[in-house]
Amino acid sequence: MLFNSFPYIFIFLPIVVIIYYILLKYRLVFASKIWLVFSSIIFYSWWDPKYTTLLLLSMLVNFAIGSSFYAKIFQDKNKRKCLLIFGLVLNIAILGYFKYANFFIDNINHLFNCGITLAKIVLPLGISFFTFTQITYLVDTYKKEADEYSFVNYLLFVTFFPHLIAGPILHHKEIMPQFNDLKRKVLRYDNIAKGLFLFIIGLFKKVCIADILSLYVANGFGTNISILEAWIIMLSYTLQIYFDFSGYCDMALGSAKMLNIDLPVNFNSPYKAISVQDFWRRWHMTLSRFLRDYIYIPLGGSKKGEFKTHKNILITMLIAGLWHGASWMFVLWGAVHGLAQCIHKLYLKTKFQIPKAIAIIITFMFINFSWIIFRAENFNQAVKIYKALFNINNFIIPKTYHLDFVFANNQNNYTEILLVLPIAILIVFLCKNSNEIVGNININSQRKAVKYGIIFAVTFIFCILQLCISSYSEFIYFNF
Repeated sequence: MLFNSFPYIFIFLPIVVIIYYILLKYRLVFASKIWLVFSSIIFYSWWDPKYTTLLLLSMLVNFAIGSSFYAKIFQDKNKRKCLLIFGLVLNIAILGYFKYANFFIDNINHLFNCGITLAKIVLPLGISFFTFTQITYLVDTYKKEADEYSFVNYLLFVTFFPHLIAGPILHHKEIMPQFNDLKRKVLRYDNIAKGLFLFIIGLFKKVCIADILSLYVANGFGTNISILEAWIIMLSYTLQIYFDFSGYCDMALGSAKMLNIDLPVNFNSPYKAISVQDFWRRWHMTLSRFLRDYIYIPLGGSKKGEFKTHKNILITMLIAGLWHGASWMFVLWGAVHGLAQCIHKLYLKTKFQIPKAIAIIITFMFINFSWIIFRAENFNQAVKIYKALFNINNFIIPKTYHLDFVFANNQNNYTEILLVLPIAILIVFLCKNSNEIVGNININSQRKAVKYGIIFAVTFIFCILQLCISSYSEFIYFNF
């Protein structure tokens, strides 16, 4: 079920929220947890019910392993370690089969001229996210850094629908104590208002900016383009993925906020970053945290000399690239970001300081160019875009500038793109992000309540009109 779909907006979310608070009103705390688990499973099953079994079995096995660490069934250190390794291998093997089996077979066929038939494997939605979430739980229970929780709490921790499909990647310490404290959760109108704000702004980002930009991105990556078109396409994808992922994060946090649950912030104005390292502190923040805590630091981090530090950065970023998808283009994208971080570390040793504004521009342009690798289907397509960006002999001004309204979906018309691009850029660099703004919402003031109510209503109606004209589209991170 998509956040930007009518069934979710008008049926699923309102019913879940209303019944949740009715159960809490009558102190039916356990029932409220069961209701959220049931609702989350329905949410996941909406896409394809048969993969719900995989999700449930995965949770059952991981909880059993984690519980064995609590129960001290295996006192011997080596046995505990073997059990942990078994759990990690099992999780990675399941993820590897669904996500990378055909990638591996395809490369074997190419290298050894084999004729192995590719299997028809459908990637289950959210498998990367719920797998990484459970890996963090296993490792922390092994280290005795996690408290003991009930099976229902664990089910809710993994399946909680706002984060299940595309993150954030949860850590038990920041979410499971909230499930233990549901008896104190009462209907708070300020949280409902803040949740609605985040959700509606996220919906606007998705359907009124990202989806419009996507039309031109898809068209541009598949055809021969002029230098002007190449720059428009590059900027369009840079902003499309920004508003698509930012929109999803807002809608996820907003949905949870309406249930009085605070998910970790996963997106913090990454295009205002002053370095590539800073970018990764702001973009998909929970993935960056996972990579740091469970890959980079265990590899040795920065404590074993400069050479090994750079090696650990490269390994971590290669894994980050591969996590995004079974393609050498993702691996190359990860390598480029890893090299950029190594270069930045060397730059810091020079003690030379670039003005902040210039640092932001340099970082933003690097991110722009690197997204081409991320988006391109193959190396040749990426090279074609790069060549077009600097082909001054192919400077052609588009001839179609009709004054069509922004809802128009004509791929041959540039009016929408020339309207949406400047607005998107201004929002990115001049506006506060959603999480900064939401802290200022105060519904106790009648004037502010009316003001925000009007803004919410107008923005929501605008989004619904756009949804009525266009079709639902998946979020980009659903594919990862």
